[in-house]
Amino acid sequence: MSAHVVTLGCRLNLAESERIRAMFAAEPGEVVIVNSCAVTSEAVRQTRQAIRKARRAQPDARLLVTGCAADIERERFAAMDEVDGLVANTAKLDPRSWNLPPAQTPQAPTKTRAFVAVQNGCDHACTFCVIPQGRGTSRSLSVSQVLREVGAHFARGAKEIVLTGVDLTSWGEDLPGAPGLGVLVEAILREYPALPRLRLSSVDGIEIDPLLFDLIAGEARVMPQLHLSLQHGHDLILKRMKRRHGRSDALSLVERLKARRPELAIGADLIAGFPTEADAHHAANRAIIEELDIVHAHVFPYSARPGTPAARMPQVDGATIKARAAELRETAAKVRQAWLVSLVGQPLAVLVEKDGTGHAANFARVRAPEGAVPGTVVTITPTRLDEGLLA
Repeated sequence: MSAHVVTLGCRLNLAESERIRAMFAAEPGEVVIVNSCAVTSEAVRQTRQAIRKARRAQPDARLLVTGCAADIERERFAAMDEVDGLVANTAKLDPRSWNLPPAQTPQAPTKTRAFVAVQNGCDHACTFCVIPQGRGTSRSLSVSQVLREVGAHFARGAKEIVLTGVDLTSWGEDLPGAPGLGVLVEAILREYPALPRLRLSSVDGIEIDPLLFDLIAGEARVMPQLHLSLQHGHDLILKRMKRRHGRSDALSLVERLKARRPELAIGADLIAGFPTEADAHHAANRAIIEELDIVHAHVFPYSARPGTPAARMPQVDGATIKARAAELRETAAKVRQAWLVSLVGQPLAVLVEKDGTGHAANFARVRAPEGAVPGTVVTITPTRLDEGLLA
């Protein structure tokens, strides 16, 4: 039977969960695996909540926990009555860690969109982040390893490959010759000329190499969507976060890319209420949503993580953080609504999924016509916007 895998957090966790589930496909018995997240204190709380919920749903199953939270707060999770065991984050794709035969290579089942984790870990030291503690230093798959995995998904019908990692744009820094991510993207496109869609998950804009820039700006098979690990819109807060870019870097990058590819849809991660954030800092954070035309915004209320430098900085009170996060989301919703309205009447190439919807190249969600076959790319010209869904 297949293991029941509960996934929290990032797309990398999602990709890894699929491979874990595949490892257990031929195994008898009941097992529940919680793949945890520690990016915020709220994520850790949700992980604990998910463990308790899973235990109530399957009281007789063996319940195992892996992921960043299980590594960073190992003793805390090991002490939970619901938990039968922990598996180290760095070992969770090794069948032996689950007492499975070593030959049982984890191969995720292919869906219409396949996530391929090409990089893991992080060498940076952002003051708010504990992920390097849970993921370790940056490690890259070789070009040949990535090509094999992409090829396996493509052979089983995937129409879109999504490259993902903890710090995706640092791919290659630990490989001979330190190639940039553009080298990998170009190799995939060259090796699989019939692959219709290649998408990037979250990227650090300051790490985009010249070849990658050109591919994002001019290669039709690289999807016109760029999700930036932006975090904030004010230089002082970015400095206190120990980010390596400034506000002007983000504005310049997007301006240069859109000059060559105007349809590029911008997404970004933004943190509300970082320590020492004053009203003027928050105003700049809110303004950059409109200045960059961020149509895919992920807003995170700041929550202190013990052991990080930011946790020792002067904190913003909880009510203010909540209010500022709501204001960021309100601005982001207005920008996104205007963007979606602008897409009405435009033909969009949509990858159809099993739920009867699909995503356009710019990642706008679109209702597929009745009878559309999942896994196919169809052209749809939406005539209206229905509760955030183009139809």
